[in-house]
Order: sequence, then structure tokens, then C-alpha cells
Amino acid sequence: MAVYTEVSLDEAAPLFESLGLGQLQTITACAGGIENTNYFVDTDQGRYVLTLFERLSFEQLPFYLHLMKHLAQHGIPVPEPQAIVAGGDGPPGEILLRLKDKPAAVVNRLRGRSELAPTPAHCAAVGETLARMHLAGRDFARSQPNLRGLAWWNETVPVVLPHLDASQSRLIRSELAYQNHIAASSGWQALPRGPIHADLFRDNVMFDSEGGAPELTGFFDFYFAGCDSFLFDIGVSLNDWCIHLDSGAHDAARADAFLAAYQTVRRLTPQERTLLPAMQRAGALRFWISRLWDFHLPREAALLQAHDPGHFERVLRERVHHPHGVSD
Repeated sequence: MAVYTEVSLDEAAPLFESLGLGQLQTITACAGGIENTNYFVDTDQGRYVLTLFERLSFEQLPFYLHLMKHLAQHGIPVPEPQAIVAGGDGPPGEILLRLKDKPAAVVNRLRGRSELAPTPAHCAAVGETLARMHLAGRDFARSQPNLRGLAWWNETVPVVLPHLDASQSRLIRSELAYQNHIAASSGWQALPRGPIHADLFRDNVMFDSEGGAPELTGFFDFYFAGCDSFLFDIGVSLNDWCIHLDSGAHDAARADAFLAAYQTVRRLTPQERTLLPAMQRAGALRFWISRLWDFHLPREAALLQAHDPGHFERVLRERVHHPHGVSD
């Protein structure tokens, strides 16, 4: 986990007063995540998550926060950014906050927990909700590119190459060339697009299993979101929800459940069906690059544990040698 900026209860209390969220009772650093500083916060009115943004700027953040607000208001289960109330320290209605001279946000805390050993039923719930999210985002007025998309891969691969052995270097260079080739194709350019989550891993979804069947209670951590192909979002999700984590190998039962549920809401186009294997490779490449970057070029933090880059190297090799598309 990472805590780049330490925040005390006394330092956070005025912010929660400005949001009209009651008297602060506890503030606890969150486990998980390496991009931002997160705290779980309890007040006498509810439970919230406080995020201080360590890389994203005040200029970049409105896209993410207003996207979450838009999705919440369209019935998608996501944390909703809280706004300054009249009489608070700042413009009423503002959801981009400031704490310790850093951009910040406060959202409601989702109930339940992440499911780290998902069944086909969990994967179906994620697929169905992701499709609804894609449709709900189509009329979102703001636009921002996927900042960890192809342009970033092209910039970052030369930075991490000195840390790779010969086999890894061949793989990352050949896959980057392949993805640039795919991105120049007419089929890729025709893919349906809009706001995507781009980081929908098992630990970014909450389920509540009390009382019987698991209920998906929300997607969270939208701070890698951007406008890109919906298929890339699907590929990223399949690479986490529908593989065996130890080997990176494809899990057909979970993948079929995910894709079947997604298509009950939004049918994939012919171009999407053709390019799904390529976008699964793209998703694996993206996270291999970012984990290499975080592992070999880490930032200072009070608490930081970088993810293993080798995991997505294994996933990419599996996707290259054993491609899987959409079952008919």
C-alpha cells in the first residue's frame, strides 16, 4: 500500500465540515493502491474515502470526478464525489477539493468487500455492470484521452528497457510494434468508444454476500479512466477476472460468463469480436509496462509495496501464444 501524504484527524476535520458530512471520528490509511494516498474516514453521519492525488493535477481531475458523478446519477453503482455545502470553505457544489496543498476528493464508501477468488457468477455481474457503465457514459460531456494508452506505452518502454533481460526485451518490443500496427488499422479505428474505467481489477469492485447470492455494490478507483475503446476496457477486465493468477492462463468458464452477461446489455460489433484477442494483449502490455515502471523507478512513500511486474509478463505471454475470443 502507499501513503505519500500523511493526514491527521485534526487536519482532515475542517474539510469534512465544509462538506456537511458531520463530525470526524476516525481516519485510517487504506491498504492497497500505489498511485494515490487513500484514507478510510468515519464520521457521525457515515463512512467515506478521502483521496489525495499524488500524480494527477487540479487540471486533470475534473474529468474523473465528474465522470463518477455522472455515472452515479445514471444508476451505475460507483462512489459519488461529495460537494462543498453552503457556508463551507469553498464554492458550494465544488467536488474537487484541496488538502495539504494537494488536490483531494471525498466519496461515499461502498459496502461489502472485494472478491479475490471470483466465480463465474461474480464475473457475470462485473460484465453486465461494465456494459451498463459503457452505455451510461456515452452522453458524458467531458473528454480526456486514456493517459496510460498507446502514446504512454511508446514513451515508457524505452525507459524500462534497460531493466529487462534479452527475452523480456524481445517480447516487449515485438508487442509494442504489434499494438502500433493494430492501432493503425481501420478495424481498430472503428471500435465503439467512450469513457472507460481502464483498471477494473478484482480489488476495484465490491460485493456484498450477506443474505445469499453476491450483490455487486460498486466499481471504484476511476483515476485511470479515460476515453478509449470499450473493447480495451473489456480486455483489461478479462485479464484479471478471468485468468488463473498463478499462471496467467485463460479461465474459459469465467470468461464466457463475463462476455455473455456483457452482451445481454451491449452486443459486441464484428470488429470488436475480431479484435478482442489483440485488446487482451494490449491490456497485458499496458500493465506490464506500468508495473515495470513502478518497480524499477519507484517514488518515495511512507508505505509502498510495488506490484510484481512478472505477473503481467506471464499474462502477455499467455495471450500471445493462446489467444481467446468470444464464444458463439
